[in-house]
Amino acid sequence: MWSSFWRSRDRFSLDELRYLTDQLQKVQIVNNVNKNFVIETLRSISELITYGDQHDSNYFDFFMEGQVMGEFVRILKVSGIVSISLQLLQTMSIVIQNLKSERAIYYMFSNEHINFLITYTFDFRNEELLSYYISFLRAISGKLDKNTIPLLVKTQNEEVVSFPLYVEAIRFASHEESMIRTAVRALTLNVYHVGDESVNRFVAKAPHADYFSNLLTFFQKQCIYLNGMVSETLKNPDSDTTTAILSVVDEIEDNLYYISDVISAGIPEVGRLITVNILQLLIFPLLLPSLQLDVVNDIQIGAITSLYLLCCILRIVKIKDLANTIAASLFCPPEAFVPDSETKLNGHAPDHGHEIQRTENKNVIEVDGCSKKILPSLSSSSLIHPEDIISKGVSRLTLRDALLSYITAGDDLQVLSSLSMLATLLQTKELDETMLDALGILPQRKQHKKLLQQALVGEDSREDQLFSSGRNFIRDGFSCELNGYLQNLKEQYGVACSSLEVGTSPSVHRFQVLDALVSLFCRSNISPETLWDGGWLLRQLLLYSEAGFNNQHLELLRDSYKNCTYALLEEARGNWPDLLVTVLRDEWKRCKRAMEAPSPQREPECMLLPLDKPSFDDVLPNKSSFVAGERMCKVVKVFVLLHQLQIFFLGRALPEQPPTCPPSDIPENSRARNAGLDVSGPKLGSELRLVDAVPCRIVFERGKERHFCVLAISVGASGWILLAEELPLKKHYGIIRVVAPLASSDPTIDQKHSRWVHLRIRPSTLPFLDPAKLNTHGKAKTKAPVDGRWTLAFMDDESCKSAFSMILEEIDLQSKEVEKSLKPLLNHEGAIDVLDTSPHRPDDASSSTATPSNSL
Repeated sequence: MWSSFWRSRDRFSLDELRYLTDQLQKVQIVNNVNKNFVIETLRSISELITYGDQHDSNYFDFFMEGQVMGEFVRILKVSGIVSISLQLLQTMSIVIQNLKSERAIYYMFSNEHINFLITYTFDFRNEELLSYYISFLRAISGKLDKNTIPLLVKTQNEEVVSFPLYVEAIRFASHEESMIRTAVRALTLNVYHVGDESVNRFVAKAPHADYFSNLLTFFQKQCIYLNGMVSETLKNPDSDTTTAILSVVDEIEDNLYYISDVISAGIPEVGRLITVNILQLLIFPLLLPSLQLDVVNDIQIGAITSLYLLCCILRIVKIKDLANTIAASLFCPPEAFVPDSETKLNGHAPDHGHEIQRTENKNVIEVDGCSKKILPSLSSSSLIHPEDIISKGVSRLTLRDALLSYITAGDDLQVLSSLSMLATLLQTKELDETMLDALGILPQRKQHKKLLQQALVGEDSREDQLFSSGRNFIRDGFSCELNGYLQNLKEQYGVACSSLEVGTSPSVHRFQVLDALVSLFCRSNISPETLWDGGWLLRQLLLYSEAGFNNQHLELLRDSYKNCTYALLEEARGNWPDLLVTVLRDEWKRCKRAMEAPSPQREPECMLLPLDKPSFDDVLPNKSSFVAGERMCKVVKVFVLLHQLQIFFLGRALPEQPPTCPPSDIPENSRARNAGLDVSGPKLGSELRLVDAVPCRIVFERGKERHFCVLAISVGASGWILLAEELPLKKHYGIIRVVAPLASSDPTIDQKHSRWVHLRIRPSTLPFLDPAKLNTHGKAKTKAPVDGRWTLAFMDDESCKSAFSMILEEIDLQSKEVEKSLKPLLNHEGAIDVLDTSPHRPDDASSSTATPSNSL
């Protein structure tokens, strides 16, 4: 008898479910005495319901017949304990998430118990409880479809008047906890993608439509916060701040991708609401004015941050009306977006207290007593004069002009930001070709395609226009289409464009862009990577020819290329000639990939971060070989870009490798051949003949003088200074003990000791050429390397001069071999001739690792 009394029930059985339900029904109040029992009962019931839904329908039949959902609600009502609420919400989440049968889901949603739990007044001061509640709501939304969503709403005259799930969820849309915001957004997307027309009308009308304006208001605060971080980082670059910026960038882009997902649900009214809110809450009052003004409605935001945000919006939020409205806004002056601004003839803006006056400097105006520089373009076709700023009380400087001004006269980040904006506009598929043409960035191939289509359908278009440069034709209807966008700006958003250039031919705008890009390639204070972005944009605009350029463009580009060629030849006699051809080949491949890529090489967020300065520029003197190495790499990158553009303008395809001469054989009468070396170069511990070697002494450690024979040799583009120990049993032969690079050695005879020769010893390679050692954002800089210094002491003045002359001769031979390798590259059509340049003579090294003995 006792064995049957203690016989355990099967845990996963219908009897167990009946027993647990019966025990739950006996609970009349929940307190600290029985709360653990209630919690365990709720948890066990959820396991059994989940198991039964997948294995035996009788489980859920009992769940319905026993009104177990009603018992859950009753337990919540008689309990004031947070742990019970937590367990109940977790139980419901588990049950709903794991239900597979439609019958079970319909039952769960068909009574008011779910809506009661949704609207129950929980104590959300408990963060864990709020987290469980949001998970519960999200679990419900995961089961929504056109058949289940009507079970959770109340309707009147076929219109939804109550939808607790959605209304309660969006209350937490701007919660400080990102996990909660993410869950709410997932829930709203589940609602939008159901496609129920009545629900769509419900979410798009007041007061629920405020969710979208609140969403953009929250986004606006994030943008302002990002700008503060960017401004601080630009003043005080710091890896921690950079990491924080990237974190905020990720969150901002996540928000935009969420907005994009909302739009993809295909609810027209929601798409319109989002467009209007993005324009009225973010773009018009905050982003566009900041491209020229310092303060917008007492909120400071920088032009670089604004351009980044505009790029992100165009790239992620795929709304045609939004993209074209942003593009059309670029033809407006910045003050058009400042509310109630009325510029008078005398330069006063009474509503904002700004007083604008001319100054003696034509490139500077005064606003409220503060000087502000006007950034002019360099070409006469796009030059911006002070008269354009104040002309009959109306600004003629448009935001598009500001973008081009950043390219021609801005700093590196401003150039990068403006190029990124133009590249983003060019790649925005939602943007009409008419708008691209108006901006001056419609690629020639698309222009010719449009003209061909006009010719085929019999429109008035001469056949010769198909092959023209685009200078002398204005597309029919162009002004009308652009004016349509501008008229919409005025009527719908109250933004008036008063620019006198609206009716200008698109070919004029196109040449303004080309002017800006050509002037960019003539600038020496811009990083090569940014110039590469400019090269990418230029190649997108033009066909494989120079037909789109005028003579002034070509002359400026050739002059810039000529200057860069001279700089490259100077590097052949500089500190790193042995690496020059290798670096050139590597950068050639990188630049070719960048030019032929479908999009610019750098992501938009790069404009928010401090540009990579030379790795050791702030800790090493300008004489350092490491600083010279970074300078050499910059010269090579700029030369490669301009050279590839030269090939592009000649209508030729870029070769995979630059045309250079292969290494020549070692001459019979060279020092390398006399020493018995081959093209592989010297190796430590190997034997060589000491022909032309000069005996010397050197001290590597204090008090330890060593005797060597010094020999300078060059093999092709490589060169070394060797210190060899003479073999006592093999006359005129020695063992190589020390090998140092010949280049950058800068031999000098000591003025006070005529038997001493000072040498600078640089490393064999540059650390930043190794990708594993690159100084990337968020990583600490490596220890600054320092050049070594040798002082060789010789027996007499004649030996000293002989060694000195030998080193200079081999340096000259090495440089000439590098120039010979470059000659095929420089002797292409339209290139300058290879010139003989004087040997580069760097100054003495600033540090020493080896010094002569005092006795020498």
